[in-house]
Amino acid sequence: MKARRAKPGKMVFVITGVSGAGKSQSLKVFEDFGWLCVDNLPIALLDHFADLVAKSPAMTRVALGMDVREGRLLSSLPAHLREIKQRGIEVRVLFLDAADAALVHRFSETRHRHPLGGKVGDAVRQERKMLAPVKAVADKVIDTTSFTLGELKEKLSETLGLTRTEEMTLQVVSFGYKHGAPVDADIVMDVRFLPNPHYVKRLRPKTGLDEPVRKYLLAHPVTRRFLKDWHKLIAGLLPHYVREGKSYLTIAVGCTGGRHRSVFCARWLAQTLRGSGHPVQEFHRDIAL
Repeated sequence: MKARRAKPGKMVFVITGVSGAGKSQSLKVFEDFGWLCVDNLPIALLDHFADLVAKSPAMTRVALGMDVREGRLLSSLPAHLREIKQRGIEVRVLFLDAADAALVHRFSETRHRHPLGGKVGDAVRQERKMLAPVKAVADKVIDTTSFTLGELKEKLSETLGLTRTEEMTLQVVSFGYKHGAPVDADIVMDVRFLPNPHYVKRLRPKTGLDEPVRKYLLAHPVTRRFLKDWHKLIAGLLPHYVREGKSYLTIAVGCTGGRHRSVFCARWLAQTLRGSGHPVQEFHRDIAL
């Protein structure tokens, strides 16, 4: 039976390398970036899996974790990858490496058993020999010896050609201080210094989503100055959060009751960030209270 050819745009990343170099963490990073991730897929199933990728419209970006647990079958991996490419699927191999001393330290620190058993130092050297054919065909080799999780994530994003801040999920939440601040917020902004529409009789029944409230707040210079400075601050901070490994960031905006000022500011920030290409979720916790 002739193998099915995939439609253009299909990509499979094979993530492999020496044990303890960060394969599991790398798979989590790929998952955060929206890739379908499968860990420890047996090499014997690779051809069948490639057929599934070729057939499925939803499987456009797939990351496979493969390591020394495949044993002697690892030597056949390059041949399998060539067959997958013949189906029209773009395949890249990412090999993670680290210094022997760093690997021994990581296994000692976590108290995990090396997949090959025995003394960790001896197992690492044996593993390098077994993985040599795979490393030889790798498109990218990353040495994680001195990497933090955030640095590994940034390096992977460079490998994938992604704009990292556009891949981080942002949530902007409005709330009222009299109902308590959100406990899961990463950044909290108190906007109770802005003019309060609650004290304007015609605006009291409305919310920060209504046009009269928006016009009232924007009519005050302090609001316009604050919004400009606030957006500049948030936009400047996002790359630094990403560099530290953040995949999700919650920005909470609070006023007294959570119906007027915080709602308007949260809506304004969410719309402005979306306009810059960021995926943003918007939520008004206390607007109906």
